Amino acid sequence: MRGAVAVAVLLAAALTGCAGAADEGKPVASAQPSARSPQAAPAEAEPRTVAEFLARAEEAMAGQKGWTFAVKGREGLVLRGQDSSATYSAIVRRTTGEAWALHSTGATVSKGVSKSEEIYVADGTAYVKKGAAGWEHGPVTDPEFADKVEDPIAALDAFRDYGDAVTLAKADGRVELRARAASGPLTGVRDKAVVQKALRELAPTLRQLRAAGVTAPESAIAVGGVEEMLVLNPSTYRVTAHTFKCTFLIPYDGQRIRYEQDVTVRTSGTYDEVVTVPEGLG
Repeated sequence: MRGAVAVAVLLAAALTGCAGAADEGKPVASAQPSARSPQAAPAEAEPRTVAEFLARAEEAMAGQKGWTFAVKGREGLVLRGQDSSATYSAIVRRTTGEAWALHSTGATVSKGVSKSEEIYVADGTAYVKKGAAGWEHGPVTDPEFADKVEDPIAALDAFRDYGDAVTLAKADGRVELRARAASGPLTGVRDKAVVQKALRELAPTLRQLRAAGVTAPESAIAVGGVEEMLVLNPSTYRVTAHTFKCTFLIPYDGQRIRYEQDVTVRTSGTYDEVVTVPEGLG
């Protein structure tokens, strides 16, 4: 997700008090089954398990050259009733295939001030440019860069890693795959994969909070809730949305700082062009 969006502004505010037909697959009635009268292939069974839905989704998304996604997110800190937050929006163009690439253009808005952000991912490397600053780059697997890249296709792999923690539901004409952790002490749920992901999102903000004097140990931090969800089209199995939200409660000066993050990525269409990293970056 975003990871410490406009964290300097947030810290300043918080710490200062602010199925087919029945006869499908049968031979034509007038023809008798024989070696020269091949039968139609039977319809593929409808997926039933989380693993089967993930496999269908991966196949469906790989069936197009690329996809376009719309991203909207919010990150905030609350202390003493004062809420300081930043919002983020972007358009992501992501190709498929083994040599996939991604290009994202967006902006962060905090206290009415907008800062642009542009991201490229290619050959396992992420390139990030914020505002007027120069380009930074590093492995896309590095948490410092990974939390800046919104990629619902990559989320399919993450849900496989969650294993039995993922629940499956069909509601309102859609399929929902969901991983979550309820509220409680961090020490009690830290080993859950979805919580570990949330901790990676929290890490940049937590480092700066500690530098600003928030010294609460991890054992004192509580989870307000963590949830990640993939929404699939029930007939095509394409990913239509990917959401992630988390809340942490961090003790400070007799009270608790509330950290919140909520990001939604929606599939807005196919993408038929090629993502090319600008000359001089690759």
